[in-house]
Amino acid sequence: MKIYTKTGDRGTTALFGGTRVKKYNLRINSYGTVDELNSYIGLIKDQQISEDHKEGLLKVQNELFTLGAMLATPPDKEMLKSGKDRLNIPKIDEDSILFLENEIDKMELTLPQMTHFILPGGHQAVSFCHIARCVCRRAERLSVELNDQEAINNDILKYLNRLSDYLFVLARKLSQDLQIEEFKWIPKKN
Repeated sequence: MKIYTKTGDRGTTALFGGTRVKKYNLRINSYGTVDELNSYIGLIKDQQISEDHKEGLLKVQNELFTLGAMLATPPDKEMLKSGKDRLNIPKIDEDSILFLENEIDKMELTLPQMTHFILPGGHQAVSFCHIARCVCRRAERLSVELNDQEAINNDILKYLNRLSDYLFVLARKLSQDLQIEEFKWIPKKN
């Protein structure tokens, strides 16, 4: 199978189920941003971080592929004519969300209480977490907008919301692990 199909040369692409849409379609923007997020997660995973964090991030990457496939499937195409689920894969569900919550709780056990907003930076791995968090929030905003236009699985919205929290806490945990000072945002009075 060749990587190029030439079917998108006129600015359209196919969703799961065959419907062709413009490449700027909100559904395409939603799962395209999830794909971008997945690439940033890969950058974090490639840093000198603990194997536990790498394993968690690999799980997240796999979940994001599933989430992207769910977003790429319009509601009217989710089921085949035979009644079978078009995406014959496990979906993002409450267990996926609980994994993130448990990881957040585990990391927070060792972190000092937050008293100020934290400025991104201090180490490349920490900065990648903050970039991924911002991309995750964009994916969430696009998915919420898509959900306003045509319903998507609510677990997608929950997962993206929780994932951005996970990435923030991971940035703090990596700062601690790498012995990097967190930079607090303290507004200066004139």
